[in-house]
Amino acid sequence: MDRMTQTADRLLNRISVSTCSFTTTAEAIRTLAEQGFKELRLSESEWQAEPGGNYYINANDSTVYAFSIGRRFDCTRAGEPGQMLRLALAHTDHPCLYVKSRPEVVSHGYGKLNIEIYGGPILNTWLDRPLSAAGKVILKTDSTFEPEARIIDMKKPLFTIPNLAIHLNRDVNKGVELNRQTDMMPIACVGGNEVDEQFFMQMLARRMNVSVSEILDYELYLYNCDAGDVIGFQEDMISAPRLDNITSVEACLHGICGSGRENGINGVVLFDNEEIGSRTRQGADSVLLSMVIEKLYGALGAGDGAAKTAFVNGFALSLDVAHGFHPNKAEKADPTNENPLGKGVVIKRSSAQNYVTNSEAVGSMMMLMENADIPYQKFASRSDATQGGTLGAVASKYLPMKIVDMGVPVLAMHSSRELMAAADQVSLERVVGEFFSEE
Repeated sequence: MDRMTQTADRLLNRISVSTCSFTTTAEAIRTLAEQGFKELRLSESEWQAEPGGNYYINANDSTVYAFSIGRRFDCTRAGEPGQMLRLALAHTDHPCLYVKSRPEVVSHGYGKLNIEIYGGPILNTWLDRPLSAAGKVILKTDSTFEPEARIIDMKKPLFTIPNLAIHLNRDVNKGVELNRQTDMMPIACVGGNEVDEQFFMQMLARRMNVSVSEILDYELYLYNCDAGDVIGFQEDMISAPRLDNITSVEACLHGICGSGRENGINGVVLFDNEEIGSRTRQGADSVLLSMVIEKLYGALGAGDGAAKTAFVNGFALSLDVAHGFHPNKAEKADPTNENPLGKGVVIKRSSAQNYVTNSEAVGSMMMLMENADIPYQKFASRSDATQGGTLGAVASKYLPMKIVDMGVPVLAMHSSRELMAAADQVSLERVVGEFFSEE
């Protein structure tokens, strides 16, 4: 099996178990633990860490930090280039459907689910798809301030949102605006008057082997449970849900688990809530990242100010997907920065700093990739188009270090099913591997 096939299979396996931020984090932790990473708890007042050690921190079950300490790390030289702090950042969430409280709607013999939209999905791509549910459920305990939290994944099709037949809407192919409240309710069951008014909660309770009365609250998301596929005449493309941003999650985990740097510290942070602005305690727009790093440096014996010095002299990769060139919509691309699939990792630039990349940091990454013969491209939006953004610009408020925004180019970004070139995932993983290995 060649490298591209192995990489594609590994990515598709990661996508299949990374169905929401909670399951993505749980699976990331499982991978890290299997590779010998030890847990440090946020609730502990003091951490025990040492050079040569590998550690992870779980934040609210939807964000995970992982650090690999070089065996020659010297806390007295924490700010020196040879002891550089290097980070790779990505996000665990994706645009999807969020299950509301009291979600059951029983009408005309159908059981429907009341949902709201999470992030910015292309709504019509969620129609006629097999949908399942995953997330966190909170259960009663004997301790008021310590309820039980369980991560669950239904792992099978339970819902669907059917399109309206063309016979009932002859203008459907001219484009239809979908109402987020009325048009996006998934159907869960049919059965006339036999549909239970608590059909969802009953199903959830059975799944968890508890009574409905034991369920206090939940954070549940519907996801497209289509399997991802390798497609194309040359089997060189990947069509799958959640390429944004499991491609980057997999590259981060693959890189930190295989990192061989003897000096300095390598770190990976997989944040939640990027798709809704990162403004949460476990999101990138939080002081938690800087707090964690300062606490880690303290555990390694570094004095006051060492972590802050490491920030200034550090380097981070903000990894998220980029817009690839669409061959049927060539006019949407910048005239000199097209970024087709299969031509390498994309470095993202923006004069408004939506992407926080600066030229000095770009120069370093260009040299790294050219020395390793890794293909890359540069992205810029059309000047008359709105721009997106990533968590890199947000995280830089708390980490004043060099940062480069980059990722694999994709088509159909924020669709329930996206498209990429398998070769670009190979390139991304090689970039992270070189970044974490270069002495």
